[in-house]
Parts: sequence; C-alpha cells; structure tokens
Amino acid sequence: MRLYNTLARKVEEFKPLGDGVVTLYTCGPTVYDHQTIGNLRTYVLYDTLKRALETVGFSVKHVMNITDVGHLTSDADEGEDKLEKGAKSSGKTVWEVAESYTNEFKRNLRQLDIPEPQLAKATDYIDQQIEIVQILLDKGFAYQTEQAIYFDIAKLASYGKLTGQKLSDKEVGAREEVVTDSNKRHPQDFALWFFTVGRFAGHEMEWASPWGEGFPGWHLECSAIVHATLGDPIDIHSGAVDLIGTHHTNEIAQTEAAFNNGLANYWVHGEHLLVDGKRMAKSLGNYYTLKDVIDKGYDPLSLRLLYLQAHYRSQLNFTWQALSGAQAFLKNLQDWADLKFQPSLGHKKAAASAYNPALKRIISELHNDLNTPQALSELSKLAVLSEREGVDSEKLQTLLEEVDELLGLNLSNRQDVDQQIKDLIAKREKAREAKGWPAADKLRKQLAERGIEINDTPHGPIWSRV
Repeated sequence: MRLYNTLARKVEEFKPLGDGVVTLYTCGPTVYDHQTIGNLRTYVLYDTLKRALETVGFSVKHVMNITDVGHLTSDADEGEDKLEKGAKSSGKTVWEVAESYTNEFKRNLRQLDIPEPQLAKATDYIDQQIEIVQILLDKGFAYQTEQAIYFDIAKLASYGKLTGQKLSDKEVGAREEVVTDSNKRHPQDFALWFFTVGRFAGHEMEWASPWGEGFPGWHLECSAIVHATLGDPIDIHSGAVDLIGTHHTNEIAQTEAAFNNGLANYWVHGEHLLVDGKRMAKSLGNYYTLKDVIDKGYDPLSLRLLYLQAHYRSQLNFTWQALSGAQAFLKNLQDWADLKFQPSLGHKKAAASAYNPALKRIISELHNDLNTPQALSELSKLAVLSEREGVDSEKLQTLLEEVDELLGLNLSNRQDVDQQIKDLIAKREKAREAKGWPAADKLRKQLAERGIEINDTPHGPIWSRV
C-alpha cells in the first residue's frame, strides 16, 4: 500500500512499525459548534484509510481526540477559548456545550457510515498533559511567564520539519484583536498551559497544577493522548491540511522534546473543501452542516460519495448541483444492488465472472494513495455490466458486502420489495405477454404510485425505487 507522506513530501510504500497492527491517530472535532461538511470530509478520509489498511490484513488501532478545552479562536494562542465562547452564546455551561456537540458529532459519524473510533476527550487527559509540561520545563524546552507556560521553539533544532519552513521565516500575522504576551521569547512560541489570570480570569474550565490554576493549550492534548493510548511513535497521524503549519508542527515538537521520539512515521492530510469556489464561512452564507444536507432531501451517503469522487489531496468544490449528481450516482448504485432481488436476472455467469477482477482493481486503486475516484469508476463499470449481462444474486450480495467494507456505501443492506409489489410486477408481465397493453399500463401506474419504476429489458422487467 502506498500513501503520500507529508513529512517525506512524496508517496511512499507504507511499512508499519509492528507486525499486523497499525496505530492511527486522527485530530478530531472541537466540540463548541456543529461540524461543517468541510470537517466531515476529513473524517471520511480517515475512515477510507482505515478500511484500505484492513484490506491489506492489518488490524487498525485508531484513536481520535475530542477537543473540549483549550482551543482558542485563533490557532496561534490568541482570542477566546472556543468552548467558553460557545457557552456564552448559548447560555449553557461549557460542559453542556461539549456534551451536546460531541453527541451530535457521533450521530454524524453514524449517518455517514463511519464506525466510531476510540474517542479520547482532552479533559480526560489533564494529568498526562501536566506531566508533559513538567518534563519540558525540566529539560529546558519550556519557560513560564505570568500568563502562561510556553514551548521555546528555538530550543528544538528540528522544529518546523513537517513544513520545511525555517524558524527565521515564521512570523505572526498582524491583526488588531491579537493580544500577544510581551514576555514570549519568540512570537511563535506556543502555550502549553494557560493561567486563569488576565484575559482568562473566570475561565470556567480550570485545573490545579504545580504552577498554578489553569488549563492546557490546544496542541498539548494530542501529544498526551497519543503517548497514553498508542505510545510513540505511531504509524500514521491524519488530519486536515490546515493543521500542518501550526497544530501538527507543534505536536511533533512537544513529543520529540519530551520523549526523544518522533510522533508519527506517516502524516496523511486531507485538502480543503470549498463551497461554490470559495472558502466556507458563516459570514459568506455558505456554511453547511450535515443537517442542512439532510433537510434539503439528500441521503447523507450521497455526501460521502461526493467526498469519494475527489482525491483526498485535491480540493473539493461543493455545490448543490454536484451533490445532486452524487445522489444520482448513489441511486444508480442502489438500483444495481437491488438487482439481487430480481429473479429474471438471477444466475448470470457473464457478469458474475467479472466480480472478483473488478474487486481486485477497486482494492488496487485504494492501495494507490487512496485513489477513490478511480475505485468508483471501476465500481460504476461493474454496475453497468450487471444491468447489461444480468447478475448472480448470491455472488452479487457477497460482492456488495465487500464493496461496503471498502467504501461504506451501505449497498449490501438493501431490503427487497414486499410481496404485494412482486405480485403486481408478475401480473403486469402476464398482461404484457398477452399483449394486454392497457392493463399493463394501468399496473405500471399502480406500481409508480407505490414508488416503483419498471424498465422492460430483454431479460425481463427490472424494478427500481423512485
């Protein structure tokens, strides 16, 4: 299996650290608001990666963090804590906000057919985060000011290796609302621990530490969770491309300085999702969630399919027209899956003989840096062949189960139509054989009223759900 490794800046053959088990960590949601369709694209990426690894024969130990403290409105340690801000706007406590949006996130995963990984809340690993801060202080990689404890990036020679950017090139973007700690040694030194003083006085979430009451910086939780749950280094760290320059760079620095280990051997990043060619933002009116998709009548799996139609390292431009196209594609695949219920098309050897070669090509494309667009192309060809040549019902079901394991489109769990529908289809076919066209047309209309469309073929009638 080959993957693009951000750290190496090239596609590499994947070689796990251990035999048979792959350790995977994914940066999860900050649970202060709804997850956008841009966020959800990243989670479909890690799910696709995990499925592809499992086809190789690996058992994947997968952990994802839930950020429920410490992520400020600026990724560079400026602004408010996002959870605190969300609590103020909703009139709830930060704990209530975190629980509500965590539950919604889990629901989104189920709707997109993403098995839930091991979820680790940042607030459940406060002790481990404090331990890392103490190690970094003891080793001289951190220093304390009145406002916070910072990581001294100048002390780590390898800092910035994920981006290849030199320390001298890093600058703070000038913004009027930014309040920078004047005691920081370097503008890009990042907070490991904030004290609940000054702008954070009255912060709802705080914990006792050897240095005073406070809460952890955003970057610290991932190093602590990885170390506690998976050990370091791990095989693969995944996340969105916008995390490379700050969050993932700082994760690496903390772990290397504290434990003398690399954090991960492979770094896999998913590209941005645009909306109508623009970045997604509430201010632009193009900020969409999975609920928005469902409320407009789309199957959540059509969104998953839309994600898979673009390579994960390419930007995806979301439009409602594109989603409609994905929904139509999903409908075609579902109609193909329903062929297993159609007796007039059963036990056809021509199409069945193509199943295994096609499945091998699909797997091969997924093993080629998760080439999902080409994998879907192979799947589409197979569906067309089945409609033309017929299907072997039993073998098709087996194939659908294997496809679902790879792509998560829930094609294998389709239900047959009820007996009343089958009786109407059979009655109509008898009318056609007797050239009773008016009766056949009447029965077609009755079927349409029940949401069933009939397509007459040389193999016999094919029904599909409208």
